[in-house]
Amino acid sequence: MYAVIATGGKQYKVAEGDKLRIEKLAIDAGKTVEFDKVLLVADGDKVNIGTPYLDGGKVSAKVNIHGRGKKIEIIKFKRRKQYRKQMGHRQDFTEVEITGISAGKGSTSKKTAAPKAAAKPAEAETKPAKAKAKATDAADDLKKISGVGPVIEEKLHKLGITSFSQIAAFTPEEIADVDEKLNFKGRIERDDWLSQAKILAEGGETEFSKKK
Repeated sequence: MYAVIATGGKQYKVAEGDKLRIEKLAIDAGKTVEFDKVLLVADGDKVNIGTPYLDGGKVSAKVNIHGRGKKIEIIKFKRRKQYRKQMGHRQDFTEVEITGISAGKGSTSKKTAAPKAAAKPAEAETKPAKAKAKATDAADDLKKISGVGPVIEEKLHKLGITSFSQIAAFTPEEIADVDEKLNFKGRIERDDWLSQAKILAEGGETEFSKKK
């Protein structure tokens, strides 16, 4: 029996007894957590698929530890310009151990292939749902972030970045990608966009946004 869950903006295929590292949770080590965003539960030939989530579907887990991942180093340089910049980032994580899976209610279908072969299409089918959700989010006023003006806001929109939640969830790789495409020269980390965006996404205000 296995399930596909969504947490921290990512999807994971899990089975009872699995240990996995996910985006950091604000839960003490040793306590239990329940994931209610269950996309799919498969048990033998029986497959329950949510739309997008299963009604009443839950995956229980025990929080083992909190930690930080390996340091990711990003080095940029420009030839013949004596320009070199090095940045580093370590992502916080929470390690959990899956203790139980409950299917709840959802549409049921029969498998036509072995479980391992069917799991990949299931994950592929759920990913467009995530992309669609991003596309339908109302655009936020990104100019409330310090360092973002009308010109930069327009450039971010062209990259499909329209909300505070998207910026707050930037990974180190996405930061480097946006930095490179828009020639920000470290602006995202220098102005601490992620912290500002997280506060604004939760409905709060920063010192800069209060002045807008």
